[in-house]
Amino acid sequence: MAKKHIGWVVAAMLMLAAYATPVLAHAWHEAEFANRPLFAYPLPSGRDDIIGALTTYRIQPGDTLLDVGRWFGLSAKEISDANGHMDWWLPPVGRVVILPTAHILPDSPHSGIILNVPEMRLYYYYPSAAYTRHRRGKVIAAAFHGTRVVYTFPVGLGRFDWKTPIGPWRVTAKVKDPTWVLPEDIYQEHLERDGEADRVVPGGGPDNPLGHYKLDLSIPEYGLHGTNVPWGIGMTVSHGCVRLFPEDIERLYGKTPVGTPGEFTYQPVKFGWRGDALYAEVHDDLYGKYPGLWKLATRELQRQKLAGKVDLAKLEKVVVLRAGIPTYVGFGSAPADGSAPETAAAEAPAPDSTASSAPVSAASTSASADSTSTSADSADSSGSASAPAASAPAARDDDDAPDNGAGDDWSAAPVRN
Repeated sequence: MAKKHIGWVVAAMLMLAAYATPVLAHAWHEAEFANRPLFAYPLPSGRDDIIGALTTYRIQPGDTLLDVGRWFGLSAKEISDANGHMDWWLPPVGRVVILPTAHILPDSPHSGIILNVPEMRLYYYYPSAAYTRHRRGKVIAAAFHGTRVVYTFPVGLGRFDWKTPIGPWRVTAKVKDPTWVLPEDIYQEHLERDGEADRVVPGGGPDNPLGHYKLDLSIPEYGLHGTNVPWGIGMTVSHGCVRLFPEDIERLYGKTPVGTPGEFTYQPVKFGWRGDALYAEVHDDLYGKYPGLWKLATRELQRQKLAGKVDLAKLEKVVVLRAGIPTYVGFGSAPADGSAPETAAAEAPAPDSTASSAPVSAASTSASADSTSTSADSADSSGSASAPAASAPAARDDDDAPDNGAGDDWSAAPVRN
């Protein structure tokens, strides 16, 4: 009996060891994220204002939504919201999840950098008019030519008690390896919390919350910068500044000249067209600015002259779910004429650590932002939301060489993290 008991114990231990073997789980590495492809979406024409298309992904052993989201240019919150508020850290292995890689552009000028606070997502219309200073000191708007595209990145924002402000601004300086000079109120907060605090954190080090790149803004003490804690993207954990994934801020830094205009806007409810199909996209009211999202949605219908074009029962479901997915809210079934099919999803693989190939995104990719390629094939979306396909699919942008540009500023001033 003793031998039989020992045999069962050994067998159980072997089974546990097998399940715990690291080779069975995908191991995510910083090098993979650093080499993640950048996608450019051609700016829609006419009244169209939806970019991208939904994709899907099958959860692998070892995955978290934070890693999956970062690889596909999303935050864990975006994937969780799109899939019934799935657990960020322990998503069900084998589950096919929606990747919300389709977006309605904010109802703002298609110029410069637009950040929609409730969505926790930044849109960069590139190239965009900036300002250049000529020899005589005259400041004029810079001209741009060629095809315009949209880059979009998830962000982390200010806590409820340190809200990211709303309003227009422009980029005033670009700083590589910024030194963090703590504003007095943040210094006092750290002092009260920890009993001690540094007034200055040197740039370039692992303990600097600003990361390696920062865009200073005309709003004093605020900026767009990297982070030393990537999991904070998609969360309200900063003192008001905007945090981006390290690889995203490096690319934004390289493509953004000093003088680029921008705006922090607040639009939890967005409406958008693709062809003759009308869609709605609803996000959490992050800072509780409105008494109710349904009231806001109906008010937006009136403001945008969309009353009578929306099935209110469909819109009500979208408002309740707040899944952050562009969802068809017109009358009847979602169009299936190729311009805006009901679903457009292609199951995308996890990165292969033994290869350098790019992931499948909303579309097959090309080497130039000026070219497009075929849209994704239809697949199981594992959800009931009807989302638009990409009429102008994303193109891979391989021109990621940093361009510091004129006007780089290496000075250190107090800035929120």
